[in-house]
Amino acid sequence: MIALPSATHIWIAAGMTDLRRGFTGLSAIVQTVLERNPCSGHVFVFRGRRGDLIKVLWWDGDGLCLFAKRLERGRFVWPQAESGTVSLTRAQLSMLLEGIDWRRPMRTHTPEVWV
Repeated sequence: MIALPSATHIWIAAGMTDLRRGFTGLSAIVQTVLERNPCSGHVFVFRGRRGDLIKVLWWDGDGLCLFAKRLERGRFVWPQAESGTVSLTRAQLSMLLEGIDWRRPMRTHTPEVWV
């Protein structure tokens, strides 16, 4: 996982994105559709049509970084909305990248209260 500065926001671009796009195409989506600045230092996450591939666009201060991940099995959990953005926490981004349902993570053990 990349080390993100503490003030970094993480945005999911709702809906499907043509992931044949690279730096320029995804930056254009951030500017026109999401109405954000791709050089703001925030993280923008895009998912392809099949759901097994995502791309992450991030300005690290020196230039744009473009990361891609494809799951061998399963799909990335994505919001049902067709447009707009969804904000994630760092923990939710980590779960997303691992293929875990970040919307409703389940505890394996329920903590008990000691009296």
